[in-house]
Amino acid sequence: MTNSTMQTHPTKPLLATLKGQRADRLPMWLMRQAGRYLPEYRALRADKGGFLELVHDSAAAAEVTLQPIRRFGFDGAILFSDILVVPHALGQDLWFEAGEGPRLAPKLVDHLLENLVPAHARLDPVIETVRQVKAALPAQTTFLGFAGSPWTVATYMVAGQGSREQAETRRFAYRDPAAFTRIIDAIADLTIAYLSDQITAGVDAVQLFDSWSGSLSPAQFERWVIAPTAKIITTLKARHPDAVVIGFPKGAGGKLPAYARETGADAIGLDETVDPVWAHKSLPSGLPVQGNLDPLALIAGGEMLDTAITQIIDALADRPHVFNLGHGILPDTPIAHVEALVARIRG
Repeated sequence: MTNSTMQTHPTKPLLATLKGQRADRLPMWLMRQAGRYLPEYRALRADKGGFLELVHDSAAAAEVTLQPIRRFGFDGAILFSDILVVPHALGQDLWFEAGEGPRLAPKLVDHLLENLVPAHARLDPVIETVRQVKAALPAQTTFLGFAGSPWTVATYMVAGQGSREQAETRRFAYRDPAAFTRIIDAIADLTIAYLSDQITAGVDAVQLFDSWSGSLSPAQFERWVIAPTAKIITTLKARHPDAVVIGFPKGAGGKLPAYARETGADAIGLDETVDPVWAHKSLPSGLPVQGNLDPLALIAGGEMLDTAITQIIDALADRPHVFNLGHGILPDTPIAHVEALVARIRG
């Protein structure tokens, strides 16, 4: 990793920042920027009939990926897909209950992983989406692929749905660590292949989302978050030496420095609960960071939004920084507030 000041404006400022360079302006993108807060997204989803129908329709998914780039000119485009395409490819059934979220069956708390019949071809439409987006993106826009990290994906596979405390999966991991290791390993192995295919098809960098990492004790965090993430990143970089990986362990808090040191991630995403002043002092010098505006501050807008932006920018001014939210943009976010955010960062 380098931490040099750019003498010329980089072709892709976000990618340059993720590689440890300092651009002459702050690059930005927003998690879930392609989604329900956009009227053009809602119209396309209504036409296609549902979320999974969009994900599996490569042309439609490419269009959704491009919508926020056309509207806001973000420095990064994030692939439109879902972290649960991996368990779907491992052989679980996947569907979405209206108003309740995703469901997976059979639940691995009651069934063996070995009884699933893998269906890796279910990932093919996503890779085709990558190809179509790559062909249409502006030259200066960094294309971001992603996958869920093994722990977070496993919580859905074991319980069959999301939960606030992941108690069922945590109990399972303590009760039968050998069986849970097999689940984690299967997710990690397919994630390596999946992200490798995304890179080959055209993404510039990838992000590993560990949305539920905050529920684990330090020892369990080492075992189920850091170790498999390090395996994914090490193997991915062996296959693609120029691969750029953002690690986003939401809720990790005080475990962030260990995650940064031990996983090999090129950049670290900070959720909205992390004090950016503490992060700057605690993370390795020169390590790029991403974040970490509270999505609710973006909804609030006005002076509260402006103050929050200033605090983040000032705290992270002395290291490579990609401005982003601390988690995904919420569906009721006013478009005008996103426009104000972009104007402020660009200004």
